Amino acid sequence: MAARILIIGLNYSPEHTGIAPYTAGMARALREEGWDVEVVTGLPHYPQWQVHEGYPRQDGPLEVIDGVPVRRIPHPVPHDAGQLRRLGMEIVFGLRAARAPWGDPDVVVLVTPALFASAIARVRAALTRTPVLVWVHDIYTAGLAETGAAGGPATRVMRAVEGTFLRSCSGVVVIHDRFSDYLRRHMGVAGEKITTVRNWTHIAEAPTVDTAALRRRFGWEPQDVVVLHTGNMGAKQDLTNVAAAARVAEERSAPLRFVLVGGGHQRPQLEELAATTPRFEVLPSVDNDTYAGLLRAADILLVNERPGLTEMCVPSKLTSYFTADRPVLAAVEAAGPSAAELAAAGAGIRVEPGDPEALVAGAVRLHEEWITTGGTTHRGGRRYVREVLSRGAAVRSFLSALTRLRPDLRAEDRSPATVKS
Repeated sequence: MAARILIIGLNYSPEHTGIAPYTAGMARALREEGWDVEVVTGLPHYPQWQVHEGYPRQDGPLEVIDGVPVRRIPHPVPHDAGQLRRLGMEIVFGLRAARAPWGDPDVVVLVTPALFASAIARVRAALTRTPVLVWVHDIYTAGLAETGAAGGPATRVMRAVEGTFLRSCSGVVVIHDRFSDYLRRHMGVAGEKITTVRNWTHIAEAPTVDTAALRRRFGWEPQDVVVLHTGNMGAKQDLTNVAAAARVAEERSAPLRFVLVGGGHQRPQLEELAATTPRFEVLPSVDNDTYAGLLRAADILLVNERPGLTEMCVPSKLTSYFTADRPVLAAVEAAGPSAAELAAAGAGIRVEPGDPEALVAGAVRLHEEWITTGGTTHRGGRRYVREVLSRGAAVRSFLSALTRLRPDLRAEDRSPATVKS
């Protein structure tokens, strides 16, 4: 029999931004490699923070998505993603996931930053002495500290909780070497437990969508230099800075048009700003094909982070940006992982975060360089994706982490999954 891998994570397909595409992609890849994979997950709700249409808020039958059996666990979805409400959602999901049918897995994979849900599931795995591999996409307490969402004492307590949880797991997968250094230095996680598995791109290099038609569809004029930001609209993205940059561009008659695509708890505030701010607009989330087309239809792709973020995350959007073969503008700290990724890829330029004038100046400069050189500069993104951020490399690294926990695990050839209860 093939080794059984149970993946537990709050986010999964059909969500197409954030963590979900990577969890779903890895589950599918492991199954294709011959592993018996099942998933326990929540209701699709991100980044809009509302349950997707057609998903009831109660237990339903198992789904099979791309050959992977998926069990949905009902839970509350907070409308504003505040810290306490998110905590409540995680705890409810964690308790119900811990009571769900698990079968007899050989390894349990827990996906964070759903820290409390993962910690609850960890208790059940400990009772059955099942090895646990935790897959860390964001460092929870680093995020609290850097965004100011919790005070000093609260952050110290949370760091102790997170550190205890991570140290208790049999293995730890992180998405960047910067995370590995942080976990060793600040949380006492043994280096031999940690494996770096880089996120990969999940969009097509050559989308079938007509990019010129997309520009017309969204009312973008040929002379508009579209600066596009995609994904979550939350505190760490600091997107009021982008609205302020749009006002600067209007004052200076710069041909820039700042566009946000996605969802998140700050979206209503940003929509209000868009109603009164020329050169600034907010679009809803789109399907995967349209998303890939929008990245190619834009002139500049934007990463905007709150000042002070140096540890907490590597934006998953960067992998998609690099694949789109458009120059990237990053308003991020020089010491942060986003700046390091951009420099390693040779795919754009960095400006200071929280400075709308610097954002406008950087966009103008980047576009002028792109036009002047005929698009020959800042084009290292695709090469970087192929050499460093490929799906195949990620799967190999993840398999290495799994087999390190259980050297006796074996995969086997078998037919695709069918629904069973």
